Amino acid sequence: MTTAHYRRVVLKLSGEALSGAEGYGLDPAVIQSVARQVKEISELGVEVAVVVGGGNIWRGKVGSEVGMDRATADYMGMLATVMNSLAMQDSLENIGIPTRVQTSIEMRQVAEPYIRRKAIRHLEKKRVVIFAAGTGNPYFSTDTTAALRAAEIEADVILMAKNNVDGVYNDDPKQNKDAKKYDELSYLDVLNEGLGVMDSTASSLCMDNDIPLLVFSITEEGNIKKAVLGDQIGTIVRGK
Repeated sequence: MTTAHYRRVVLKLSGEALSGAEGYGLDPAVIQSVARQVKEISELGVEVAVVVGGGNIWRGKVGSEVGMDRATADYMGMLATVMNSLAMQDSLENIGIPTRVQTSIEMRQVAEPYIRRKAIRHLEKKRVVIFAAGTGNPYFSTDTTAALRAAEIEADVILMAKNNVDGVYNDDPKQNKDAKKYDELSYLDVLNEGLGVMDSTASSLCMDNDIPLLVFSITEEGNIKKAVLGDQIGTIVRGK
């Protein structure tokens, strides 16, 4: 029987990853593909939490750059993550995976409020838990949300699924065909070299709590299962 390398994971999806080739909105085919992959690892006995970004609908940073109050713009971004989370929940439940959405901003008619112990209990009952609305605070990214929730629920790894790159490079591989892909990095390397894997707040939080991060491509179906089985894909970031 196939044995998973990790017991409990946080899957971090960017909003753009759910938009497919369009780059905006939700692509049902992409959401269904991710749902099928989550089902695969759930059936291996892995406890799965998901954090979804909202960049396919709204980016707080963009709003602030055109003169909008930054806090207001960020709250709008948090609401965009709720829309993505509900779409992901629906797709998962359509293929038989019990799912709960927990929001950092209370909206009881839509989802449960985030409660750490309740989230852990859902995971223990093999329900997929989707953490929505970021941390509930402006100025913090969904990367930081993934790092914070991973620390809170004692996840073994953060799986950072990208839709346009298959790991961490020393330069933009789209611009530079000689860009070097890293197989393994430390968080200090990421911070010192400004590699842009995740923002510095999230990187520091992962480093301080010794949470490994695996960066890989979501575009090839089956990669989430490969990541959970410990196959050599993408780039692993760990330690100091």
